[in-house]
Amino acid sequence: MSTGQCPSPTQSPAAFTPPPQRWQLAPSRTEQATALGAAAHLPHIVAELLLARGIDSAEAAHAFLNPDIAQLHDPFQMLGMAVAVDRIEKAIAGGETILLYGDYDVDGTTAVVLLKTAIEMLAGTSGAKVRFHVPHRINEGYGMQSTVLERASAEGVALIISVDTGMRAFAEARRARELGLDLIITDHHLPDADDAVPEALAILNPNQPGCTYPEKSLCGAAIAFKIAHALLDRHDPARTKEKTVPSFLKMVALATVADAVPLKGENRVLAALGIRELHRPAGLGLRALFKAAGLDPASKQLTAFDLGFRLGPRINAAGRMDIAAEVVELFTTRDAARAHELAEKLERLNTERRETEAEALRQLEMRLADDDLIEKRILVLAGDRWHRGVIGILASRVVDRTSKPALVISVEDGVAYGSGRSIDSFPLLEAIESCAELYTRFGGHAFAVGFALPADRLPEMERRICAFASQKLAGKPVEQILHIHAELPLDRVTPALSGWLRKLEPLGHGNPEPVFLARSLRLVGPVRVMKEKHIRLELAPLTTHNSAASTLRTAPVSAVGWNLAHRAQLLGLQQGSIIDLAYRIRENDHPQYGGLQIEIAGIELA
Repeated sequence: MSTGQCPSPTQSPAAFTPPPQRWQLAPSRTEQATALGAAAHLPHIVAELLLARGIDSAEAAHAFLNPDIAQLHDPFQMLGMAVAVDRIEKAIAGGETILLYGDYDVDGTTAVVLLKTAIEMLAGTSGAKVRFHVPHRINEGYGMQSTVLERASAEGVALIISVDTGMRAFAEARRARELGLDLIITDHHLPDADDAVPEALAILNPNQPGCTYPEKSLCGAAIAFKIAHALLDRHDPARTKEKTVPSFLKMVALATVADAVPLKGENRVLAALGIRELHRPAGLGLRALFKAAGLDPASKQLTAFDLGFRLGPRINAAGRMDIAAEVVELFTTRDAARAHELAEKLERLNTERRETEAEALRQLEMRLADDDLIEKRILVLAGDRWHRGVIGILASRVVDRTSKPALVISVEDGVAYGSGRSIDSFPLLEAIESCAELYTRFGGHAFAVGFALPADRLPEMERRICAFASQKLAGKPVEQILHIHAELPLDRVTPALSGWLRKLEPLGHGNPEPVFLARSLRLVGPVRVMKEKHIRLELAPLTTHNSAASTLRTAPVSAVGWNLAHRAQLLGLQQGSIIDLAYRIRENDHPQYGGLQIEIAGIELA
């Protein structure tokens, strides 16, 4: 059974065969792209990419390629915003103590920083104070706890604002009311299956019933920013637009990218403007974090990759491995030495996180080679005391390797703590809700969930989850889909084109990095294998004059493929082979070896 024990650490990992890759080439829209390119003065290939993103007019193309603060929606369009702002202003005027109840990831901690900063800017000498509580992942777990509310009430707190949490805190909301606390819930997680919401003074969540706010996929920090924007705009609209909003967008960009919400619509504007501002990090904590990550924002063009894979993991490491509240201290301290100390601690914690993850992943890869898992449409993988701080990452790794939804579970003292990630075609939160009575708590998004339940219920949960997946995914093959956005011969890859592609940033979920297809390329040299798993190919395109003859043209192009040595061996690639290549265009900013690079996404024999 897949919830059994892991193999002994002394065992060597068995071979795991990834599912086959299938290329899916976007339909060509030559006539539309030609018209859009002419109207918007764009290269044809860029016009094709914009059309694939639903942008079909010169005006829409200009707005997409030139994000501006004017494109942000009015925060008062969000249901509950006026009530929330009025209550916060009352608390400030009355010198009340406000408690911000956050979460332990990048989204939750940056949301606390944003709202804390905004309220303190307005509090002045009113006597109002802002406290915060960020739960400990291991000791408290996700979500609001009544004991924290009771303690806050006893200490004189009258207003509690949740950030990035609370959408399913029904019992906690009732307890807040019993204690005489005003509760404002700000969250972006999906409501209960029957659309029920907790009883609170105000709820700010674009996904709640009745909310007509245009952008439904804001992260938690973005919703906190919307409150900050609304509060500050009432007091000094001009300064808010010109100075305060741009400075706040740094934190919003970090959270938006790290929380993997779709980078389109307003989210893309928030992230793009925030990344622009991150080139001028003013706060001591932010500067210390850049230094610890080895990033110089003044000399490097920042991308979503830098936020998602260099800055974000270091911030998340606090909540995964230690105390997330220190992230709030990092971004609010005015002591340079303390900022440096905290940033260095995040660096150490991130190293510890990587090592912990690597060991657990090695055990999981042994499990994935088990024949019993081959026929399963969802993978339920439990281990004894796997670190709860990394099980979400492990679930993502399993999905990447298997193209199947995955739940990774740590069993500790009779309790199973789980985290799940999914594929595009499978609504994982619905699967969890199909056996809701088994859990002590659960929540999340359509494709990412967290939960806890008594360990003795694991077999029943697995049985029902697997039955749900078998029904939903019946008839759908298990395969890795490589989405190819356009055909582009290698000789059309130029620095000028790369400059245009940079304007598509920030790239990520919802605004994917373009993958191109080049057909009929000849290997002009042997396959070079690096570190036994990576490859480098020297390629030249062919021009076919007739069915009997082909001639080489242009200088060879070098392409690198990570973890593709096995694929090259499987295809029998050798000098003279003719292949079709799926690839990405990358820029290496190394001072000596920098420049454009072709990164292989897939290989097929022509």
